[in-house]
Amino acid sequence: MSDIKTALMGAMTAYFNDDARRINHARRVTGYAEELLKREGGDYPVVIAAAVLHDIGIHQAERKYGSASGQYQEKEGPPIARGILIGLGFELGQIEEICNIIAHHHSPGKVNTGNFALLYDADWLVNLQDEYDIRDRGKLSGIIDRVFLTESGKALARQIYLSTPDG
Repeated sequence: MSDIKTALMGAMTAYFNDDARRINHARRVTGYAEELLKREGGDYPVVIAAAVLHDIGIHQAERKYGSASGQYQEKEGPPIARGILIGLGFELGQIEEICNIIAHHHSPGKVNTGNFALLYDADWLVNLQDEYDIRDRGKLSGIIDRVFLTESGKALARQIYLSTPDG
């Protein structure tokens, strides 16, 4: 299984070239996706590929639309991901599912699979502090309940963002 992750990381890193910010984001999301897979189960190759490649369309979105907006990432990411996945020998069914997740990773409710939920929650575990004021712990608890799709995602978000250093 780690061979899949290594190959995907290599392809993503080569694609993003010197964009350390995007590479590090993908690595962090992938780490959380692995943790959520351990807790929830799921299709490892699909979830890990979606995690590594979920933002792969961001450069193309910026070039084409002058924006890194989620809607443009969702549009531009799947064709790029498809090329990478074909090159790595993924099966057609896996490629379709991964690309479908990437095509909706900012649009919950359009894809309602467990694999989608794992990627979605892993991405939010990284992005939560950038999207919300995490200092208001009362509000943050409600946001976690509303935003995250899996119980494991909610639990991990509470652990990361609401736990005090003293326990």
